[in-house]
Amino acid sequence: MFWNAKNGRVDLNGGTMPYVSFGTGPKTLIILPGLSDGLATVEGKALLLAKPYAPYFHDFTIYMFSRIDPLPDDHSIRNMVADQAAALQALGVERAFVLGVSQGGMIAQQLAIDHPELVEKLVLAVTAPCVNDVILSCVPNWMDMAERGDHKALMIDTAERSYSPAHLKKYRKMYPLLSFVGRPKTYDRFLANARAILSFDATAELPKIACSTLILGGEEDRIVGPAASHALADLIPNSTFHLYPGLGHAAYEEAGDFYERVFSFLQTHN
Repeated sequence: MFWNAKNGRVDLNGGTMPYVSFGTGPKTLIILPGLSDGLATVEGKALLLAKPYAPYFHDFTIYMFSRIDPLPDDHSIRNMVADQAAALQALGVERAFVLGVSQGGMIAQQLAIDHPELVEKLVLAVTAPCVNDVILSCVPNWMDMAERGDHKALMIDTAERSYSPAHLKKYRKMYPLLSFVGRPKTYDRFLANARAILSFDATAELPKIACSTLILGGEEDRIVGPAASHALADLIPNSTFHLYPGLGHAAYEEAGDFYERVFSFLQTHN
């Protein structure tokens, strides 16, 4: 099949790492998702997740990874990077292009710092180099909602902070259903991911990133803030920077040219 969609798990010390893959190209693209991975992993969703990347399939074989399962309560971003490097080694991936979104962008930054030999090019979308006031305005509140089991409040606050007003007009019609959609059996995994965000700070090490880097953010981002994208661009030497006007944290969903822009960057010679 052209999409070559697959679901799999990599065995690691202490657990397994779920992943999906699609595409048949000679180059490898690694995708690292955000905090939502704490609510639902990518496991079994290869066909569902593949569609936006269809234009990439001739050039890339794409892997999208979840965090290790089970996820230890005190697992840091750096621990997640060690897991990711071990998973790539287990799959025989020696060097890859890496796209990290939100918390996945934090993991991607640290991967490029700790394992520069693994990263050909780096794309950082709606992410931050460290915890900031904008992150502190939402993540601890989400943790409180999760600890109370208030799934509806968690989903509504995430949506309100992520999407543009135009998108929210349509999305708000679904709010009565959000108590039932995507509720995990336990919020332990979500809380462990959130704690890792709150202890993250790569600021001092970002100048070590030598690979070509594309930074994409939203001017109205209410989860990491637009200043986070500016900070990444200032600190990473070989970087290109774009802020989407009028869009927030969900710019990767709402911007019509997001995947085209990423693909163009990945295909451009250094």
